[in-house]
Amino acid sequence: MKRSLLLLSIIAIACSFSVPAKKDAESVLKDMFKRYSGKWYRSFSFNQTTENYVNDSLVRTSTWYEHIVFPDKFRIDFGDAANGNAAIYLKDSVYSFRKGKLVRTDLNDLDLTFLLGGMYFYTFDEAKAKLKAQGYDLGKYCEANLNGKPVYVIGASSAEEKTNQVWIDKEKLVVLKFLRYQDGKKEEGIFSGHQRHGDAWSETACDFYINDKLVQKEKYHDCKANAAIDLSIFDPLNFVYRK
Repeated sequence: MKRSLLLLSIIAIACSFSVPAKKDAESVLKDMFKRYSGKWYRSFSFNQTTENYVNDSLVRTSTWYEHIVFPDKFRIDFGDAANGNAAIYLKDSVYSFRKGKLVRTDLNDLDLTFLLGGMYFYTFDEAKAKLKAQGYDLGKYCEANLNGKPVYVIGASSAEEKTNQVWIDKEKLVVLKFLRYQDGKKEEGIFSGHQRHGDAWSETACDFYINDKLVQKEKYHDCKANAAIDLSIFDPLNFVYRK
């Protein structure tokens, strides 16, 4: 009897180690934070070849120069920086400049800076709250494949569901795709070509779609992580021409 009880105990212990814990949206986020919180690069700069499309046809190619300081500072200079054509994303707002003059201020309700690294500069509970505020239902979760890669999907009970979703690479635990449905419009972004920077990653290619039509392709060049960036370039009240 004692030997039988001992054998049953050993089997129970072995089973407890061999059966993986069931995944859900929150456990995936916890895994992401465990891997990258405190390890993600603080700043990032690069230039970008940008292709714009209309009805699947290329209509324009340009070069953008981009600077990020996580968690919530992002600046794009469109073409020659000396022209003063830029957008400054600061917290939940975006400021648009033409020839160094502020021409428009909008709400930044699609915060890709947050999804692509900024989240790791908040507490876990703050990051969860921000994801919910962006319209992702953390009570919904499934698994899928993207271009042959297994992914976790946060925000949907199935990949076909028409809900806001974040797709996360199972291996790297980085965002590969977002889907957003708003005002009768479907927005989609796909991130690929990931390069390692220390203990973190950056996408180097992005494709954006509206209602399943390609509208923009991006390719990063000259990527630099943790390089010094002058914070004054993010001040919307005192526009600084970037050198």
